[in-house]
Amino acid sequence: MKIGIIGTAHPYRGGISDFNVRLAKEYVSQGHTVTLYNFTLQYPDFLFPGTTQYSDAPAPEGLDIVRCINSCNPLNWVKVGRRIRRDAPDVVIFAYWMSYFAPCYGTIARNLGKKIKKIGLIHNMISHEANLMDKFLPRYFVNTLDGMVALSDKVQNDIRHYCDSKPVAMCPHPIYDHFGIKESKEEAAAALGLDSQQEYALFFGYIRDYKGLDMLLEAFADDRLKDKKLIVAGEFYGDGKKYLEQVERLGIADRIVWFAKFISEDDVRHFFCVADLVVLPYRSATQSGITQIAFHFEVPMLVTNVGALSEIVPDHTAGYCVNPDSQSITSALVEFFTEKPDFSEGIKEAKSRYSWSRMADTLTHCIE
Repeated sequence: MKIGIIGTAHPYRGGISDFNVRLAKEYVSQGHTVTLYNFTLQYPDFLFPGTTQYSDAPAPEGLDIVRCINSCNPLNWVKVGRRIRRDAPDVVIFAYWMSYFAPCYGTIARNLGKKIKKIGLIHNMISHEANLMDKFLPRYFVNTLDGMVALSDKVQNDIRHYCDSKPVAMCPHPIYDHFGIKESKEEAAAALGLDSQQEYALFFGYIRDYKGLDMLLEAFADDRLKDKKLIVAGEFYGDGKKYLEQVERLGIADRIVWFAKFISEDDVRHFFCVADLVVLPYRSATQSGITQIAFHFEVPMLVTNVGALSEIVPDHTAGYCVNPDSQSITSALVEFFTEKPDFSEGIKEAKSRYSWSRMADTLTHCIE
């Protein structure tokens, strides 16, 4: 088939960009022709709380990435829709993750014509930090689609609040397998300048309020964890001062190893391979790409029982699934570092369920 994917891709950075590029590569490997229709402007600067939207990594090889979408310009949306219509793909997949893009995507879809099948790849139907736009904008987008694929049961249920007449399939987030092969803890520690004999928990990714880093810091103040260290690797979305002040207030500065910056693709494996446990102490969630990196490197996880995280990491299989509060997180951390449970078989079993071929097939079959 001839497939178009609309969404962020290189040179933009982040999980959605990584997902779209990896999905495109899967389709190419299956013999399809793929064009990624990317942004010229993804967010206006005032809506982006990080330091930069762009990656300094080289462009992925073998992919047709066309930068043509301005998320703020309605005239551009019409123009892009007509351009893609002339390109005549069989299917267009819209990678959707927040309501800000609903007007843009909905207008592009309306200008594709009726012959091109339109599929929504829905990471989140409702934003992690919900806002007024979530109440009315998504319908403008979903009503244009022929079908949708949600990445979790939670997202599938959220879709039904806006549309109950379109086919909706569910396929879990595949493994992020593009960060290189697993290395030894000694190699990873050397790359990061850390002590390979130390035991580490890892909080990884953008630091946003809903991700619950404050609860994890509170948990790490427990005296039973005084000889363990927490690596915080990721960029602050907004003001990180409150976390630094919390660390000082709790008196745990010697337990926290900060890498408060965006982690480049080449360095991701070092953090997961030096970690004994990956912690996702989220207050809310749908699913998470972080779990799929941890599965790739076969690192046990501690997640909270929100969104689809309990489906991805059932308690005491590939790790722990606990209530989203500091006491529950503390108990699981202490148990893990004290008892040293072996979750390797559970991790390998879970890992086998999350393939890119399954995701690609679900998307293209959901409108048949």
